[in-house]
Amino acid sequence: MALPKRKSSKSRTRRTKAENMKRKLNNAGFDTESGAPALPHRVCPTTGKYKGRQVITVSDE
Repeated sequence: MALPKRKSSKSRTRRTKAENMKRKLNNAGFDTESGAPALPHRVCPTTGKYKGRQVITVSDE
């Protein structure tokens, strides 16, 4: 297994993590009711439903 020659600095590590956080999510599915993009295994932010049940109330503000 390959090992780094030197320890990565904190700034380099944090810079890499920040770049990875900016990446676009390609695995987002679509909600069956609203058609809005939603992450899997999470409550839909537009309807407030999860697995067909109303979990949270969403206001129209």
